[in-house]
Amino acid sequence: MEAKKIPETILNSGQKMPLIGMGTAAIPLPPFETLITIFIDAIEAGYRHFDTAALYGSEEPLGQAVAKALQLGLIKSREELFITSKLWCTKAHHDLVLPALKTTLQKLGLEYVDLYLVHWPVRLKPEAEAAAEFRKDYVIPFDIKGTWEAMEECQRMGLAKSIGVSNFGIKKITNLLENSTIPPAVNQDFVIIVTHYPTVMMSCTKVEMNLAWQQGKLREFCKQKGIHVSAWSPLGAYKTTWGSNAVMESPILKEIASARHNRVALRWIYEKGASAIVKSFNKERMKQNLDIFDWELSQEETMKFTQIPQRRVCTAEDYVSEDGPYKSLEELWDGDP
Repeated sequence: MEAKKIPETILNSGQKMPLIGMGTAAIPLPPFETLITIFIDAIEAGYRHFDTAALYGSEEPLGQAVAKALQLGLIKSREELFITSKLWCTKAHHDLVLPALKTTLQKLGLEYVDLYLVHWPVRLKPEAEAAAEFRKDYVIPFDIKGTWEAMEECQRMGLAKSIGVSNFGIKKITNLLENSTIPPAVNQDFVIIVTHYPTVMMSCTKVEMNLAWQQGKLREFCKQKGIHVSAWSPLGAYKTTWGSNAVMESPILKEIASARHNRVALRWIYEKGASAIVKSFNKERMKQNLDIFDWELSQEETMKFTQIPQRRVCTAEDYVSEDGPYKSLEELWDGDP
């Protein structure tokens, strides 16, 4: 069966990005060889955008899957794929950004990534990476100007075709734009709470954008600034230890989904002009998640979705302390906790 063709958006960098991507984070992470097989299955199903990060431990198996897909003829060239990776907080220091990206490229076995994101608007002391436990005093003021200058250099060198941010609110993006030459192409917003190193536990989601946290103000702001919004875990990380059932257990969603038998939550994100990073390692669900492009939500259904109670899955309180750079959730979330 022919693989699904996924629509693309053109970023402000001029690069084309598929509007559905395959997430590669999991706890626990499957064995190395299993991951390679999973990513090959995704390429066969039609996925061309893969979302990884230095934090996930999935860069190397993803790179090997890309190499194998080329050998098998599933893709004709590396240019057919869109690969996203991310700079972790312990490397969010001006002089550590470029070495971090070079390490990522080495693990991926690639000459460039299509998109490189600042994983979180938080800077941690480098020693936090080797620490047995997370401490709030590891969080230090975020050098947005210095970090972004180094990100821009990565793009100028051709090591990243586009650069962007993750989990930035309106105030933080405004500050970045005032101190940038190259604007961020994407705001993906990934929320992570670090409780142990080097085994990192994710206790929340990515814009965190889903039917239970619809991000209307942020989406409109990014649209005005030409920044594409990408939503990770669009189903609210349902049935995970760190997610929420607020999306999948919504009576409104259940009513509409039962009538349609379709991926209505993913379709809603697509109709809002955002892209979705989905994560299923099940081959059949991978295919099902691509069945959202040949139908539309009705106006009545879209209006019903506005009635879903709104709350953030994760507050990220671990990054807030009286002695740290973020002294309240309001500061962390730019007044929208």
